[in-house]
Amino acid sequence: MDVEALKAEAGKAACDYVTEGMNVGLGTGSTVKYTILELGRRVAEEGLSIVGVPTSIATRDLALEVGIPLAELDDLDGLDVVIDGTDEFDPSFQLIKGGGAALLREKVVAQSSKRMVVVADDRKQVSTLGAFPLPIEVTPFSYNTTRRAIAKVLGCEVVMRQSGEALLTTDNGNYIADAHTGATIANPVKVEASLLALAGVVQVGLFSNMCDVVVMASGDGITVLTKQD
Repeated sequence: MDVEALKAEAGKAACDYVTEGMNVGLGTGSTVKYTILELGRRVAEEGLSIVGVPTSIATRDLALEVGIPLAELDDLDGLDVVIDGTDEFDPSFQLIKGGGAALLREKVVAQSSKRMVVVADDRKQVSTLGAFPLPIEVTPFSYNTTRRAIAKVLGCEVVMRQSGEALLTTDNGNYIADAHTGATIANPVKVEASLLALAGVVQVGLFSNMCDVVVMASGDGITVLTKQD
């Protein structure tokens, strides 16, 4: 199977964690896109009744297109589950996210959910986080000062993410700094805390102690990894 087919398999399989009447966080990315498409099909063809909370404008638009009813997170008493993608996950179910520049909204939704189910192909499974550059959302105000402070804390190159000729702007009006740490993030909780202590940092793409289940697709099929505690 090619990579896109693997993503589709994982995205569809994660829908099994969604049942009638749930409030569901809808993640962002190329794998969870297939989750949203499948949930839309179930709503239309099987009468599944759910309410979705999107984590980005792109996800909102796709969910509306396929007929998933949406609500604001503020109007709900929490979420039953969030299904989202990841850029990396380690053996402790710690994640790097933010390749799609939606990490702030993704983390707000994840923290509001009883369970986090991650969809991924086996390329995202790593022994130590950091080969994928760590996304960090920063304020536009004096962003280069913040970038330099991040580089000092992490001891690595930090690059502002571009969109064409301009800096990429998130759905929240902020910028993304990508930290090229290499596969060195053995203690993501400590790294996250050190970065959040910097005034210009809005949020960090380390999702620590949030993920409960990984639905992973490989050439051998679907594997469901469940955190034991």
